Amino acid sequence: MAIIEFDDEYFMKEALKEAQKAFDADEVPIGAIIVSNNQIIARAHNLTERLNDVTAHAEMQAFTSAANNLGGKYLTDCTLYVTLEPCSMCAGASYWTQISKIVYGAKDEKRGFSKFSEKLLHPKTKIVGGIMENEATALLQSFFAKKR
Repeated sequence: MAIIEFDDEYFMKEALKEAQKAFDADEVPIGAIIVSNNQIIARAHNLTERLNDVTAHAEMQAFTSAANNLGGKYLTDCTLYVTLEPCSMCAGASYWTQISKIVYGAKDEKRGFSKFSEKLLHPKTKIVGGIMENEATALLQSFFAKKR
């Protein structure tokens, strides 16, 4: 039986499905998934409004879910797919998880971690940006346009 290797675009589409769930719930539409051994082990989206919790970002929810799934706090050999570049809080949390790779869609020019420091990430974490950036940006722009 052959093992199918999925690519970054495949997994980003799954993160975008999570972002759409957030959009539909009137949350800022950011979605995240975590992949281990080519399998999705966590799915999450922003829950800051629903939980009345400013820390309930998609990434934070995904880290908790993945750690519970694996039975440990470290996410080495895992990849986070998130539709928007992580903020400094989420980047800092990713440091402590020791996640191997972060793949994001749209760049966050105002609050993205790279605006502040790449040192917020674990030194072994690899970064890939711009995967399905147009789709992620369009969803965010649509959300904020309806808020105005």
